[in-house]
Formats: sequence, C-alpha cells, structure tokens
Amino acid sequence: MKLEQFPILLGIAVALMGLTILLDAWQAGGVAPLRERRRRTRAVPHKAGQTLVALGTLCMAASLLGRDTWRYGTVSVLAGSSLLVIGAIMNRAYLKEVLLFRGAARRGEGTGEKNSRLNQTPPKTRIR
Repeated sequence: MKLEQFPILLGIAVALMGLTILLDAWQAGGVAPLRERRRRTRAVPHKAGQTLVALGTLCMAASLLGRDTWRYGTVSVLAGSSLLVIGAIMNRAYLKEVLLFRGAARRGEGTGEKNSRLNQTPPKTRIR
C-alpha cells in the first residue's frame, strides 16, 4: 500500500462512520432497555442535531477523499466543522448525560427515596 492511498482509506472509514450516525439518527425506536433501571430519565438525542453531525462527518470524509487535488476541500472542511459544532450544540443535553453522568447503575424501581434498599424488609427464607 502506498502512502498516497492512506487518505482514501481514512476517508472511506469516516464516510462509513457518518452513514452509521445518519442511520442511527433516523432509525425508529433505537436501543432501549425493556425495564428502566435508572432514577433519572434518559436524555433523548435530537434527530436534527444527529443528522447535522452525520452530514458534517460526511463533509470531512469528502474532503479526505478529494485529497489535495479537489478545489472544494477547504469549503468542505469549513462546512463540516460548522455542521459538527451546530449538531453538538443541538445535542448538548444528550452529550452531557453520556459524558458526565458516570457512576453506579441505579437498579431501584424509581421510588425517589434515598437508600430505598435500606427501607425494604428482607425476604423470608423458606426452608423445606
């Protein structure tokens, strides 16, 4: 493999990522648990924001695929950067939850009480 082919392979990989983000943005439903285990409701990603992120990623892929010979490479990078920033701003609540809310999983039923496990009576053991 020649070194000149690396931007083409990288552009194809970035284009596939952009298409995956676009598919995820317009997929109905998504991946959700059958029973909610969190106390806090999950943030829903903004479909238009996700679409803008996908289009920005595709613009970056187009600039990589065009290499140095394509005359609109700079325009594609500027448009892709602005689309990525606008899409990230539209999805700021979702990104905040994904990036900042890391911790132990809340497995309660969402009663809203602190230490709800301490307030429950232990189950009786049955001896046969």
